[in-house]
Amino acid sequence: MQFDGYQTDGFYDELFDDSGKPRGGADLLISRISDLPDGDLRRRQQAAEAAFMNLGITFAVYGAEEGTEKIFPFDIIPRIVQAKDWEMIERGLRQRITALNLFIDDIYHDQKILNDGVIPRDLIESATSFRKQCIGLDPPQGIWCHITGTDLVRGGDGTVYVLEDNLRCPSGVSYVLENRQVLKRTFPNVFEALNVRPVDDYPGRLVETLTHVAPIGMDRPRIVVWTPGIYNSAYFEHSYLARQMGVDLVEASDLVVEDGRVMMLTTRGPTPVDVIYRRVDDDFMDPQAFREDSMLGVPGLMEVYRNGRVALANAPGTGVADDKVIYAFVPQMIKYYLGEDSILYNVPTYLCWIEKDRKHVLANLKDLVVKAANESGGYGMLVGPASTKAEQDAFAEKIKASPRNYIAQPVVSLSRVPVLVDDHFEGRHVDLRPYILYGENIHVLPGGLTRVALKKGSLVVNSSQGGGSKDTWVLADGNSPQRQTQAL
Repeated sequence: MQFDGYQTDGFYDELFDDSGKPRGGADLLISRISDLPDGDLRRRQQAAEAAFMNLGITFAVYGAEEGTEKIFPFDIIPRIVQAKDWEMIERGLRQRITALNLFIDDIYHDQKILNDGVIPRDLIESATSFRKQCIGLDPPQGIWCHITGTDLVRGGDGTVYVLEDNLRCPSGVSYVLENRQVLKRTFPNVFEALNVRPVDDYPGRLVETLTHVAPIGMDRPRIVVWTPGIYNSAYFEHSYLARQMGVDLVEASDLVVEDGRVMMLTTRGPTPVDVIYRRVDDDFMDPQAFREDSMLGVPGLMEVYRNGRVALANAPGTGVADDKVIYAFVPQMIKYYLGEDSILYNVPTYLCWIEKDRKHVLANLKDLVVKAANESGGYGMLVGPASTKAEQDAFAEKIKASPRNYIAQPVVSLSRVPVLVDDHFEGRHVDLRPYILYGENIHVLPGGLTRVALKKGSLVVNSSQGGGSKDTWVLADGNSPQRQTQAL
């Protein structure tokens, strides 16, 4: 199958430059695919899809008429990230997470950044994810955001931007690990020759991260993954990570607070739990501290946490940094706490609570992307160029009714990658979600989840909106032409 008819259509393409030549590191992959016999790549794609189905790699879409459980769509052509690009991304993410962690700790303690007027106090106090219950909390080792998934996009000029931060319960890393296993079997020689950086040590690094924040004196802490249950959209990932880490997967019914400790109910009796990797939102964790009607929580959990007798990852209250209005102030956070300029840029953002910004947004809805401050998964969003006048009018009313709850951004000309469509290749838009672990050190998983908008022309990459994924190959230094030639 040849790439001869493939067009970049004026977009930044991750595999081909403007002249149609493979970008650095992609030559071998393109050559190998082009040399495959007719129909062979399609058979490999079908084999990959069968592997995903046999492994039960799924996600759930609430309210879908055809059923909630879906096989995660996957495209067989990997995305390649060159070593020099990744070095910059890695430095930028470490800087960003360091500043965000300092910010979260500050607003739940001295609130210096608010007192100094860098961020308006009202924005924090009006954030739906700001938790007054967390004021004064001291998480182990001073770490709030142990696991972060930061969404990145590349614009038309090749610049990498941060689209949003995900610090509450970021999902998707299980697909990264499984995508890699499938691609290593699909293009084994190419994978080996390109010296792709590994991702399969993530579960071990996650265990190290969680162990680092265990209560003092726990040499071998008992770690559990806490899931809301089998009907949660990311349940596959919860069970997968527990299995990969070799720890127990629990629900609220498996946990109880006794004598100031969190205990796991087992056939041998209650057993103390030291670290909980929670995939349950703040609101539902403890009905005594948050929502009284929660059936997913453990009564008394927050008191045990406050007393330092159990660790929670991520710490409750981190969601305030997910607020898309607060996102706009991350460059100021970096400058305030670290005295540095941002390595990774934000997408330019209009804040609808500011009158000047709001007027501009209302006058230009057809040209902007409008987002609700606390929605995710592609929901609560208007993509202006793809919207109708009626949809624009409806969003205008929402903005006027609740300006604090909306931001707007120019449409980023998202980079594209080739995807296999029947018997040929077409370009589709992508983003990238790297995963960052904050333990004794900050570790950035080399690669992450490349999400691809499988609908032609779509800019929405979320799986709940018809998106799929690709394996992400971050190249290590030392990808010499000689080494690549020998692999052929």
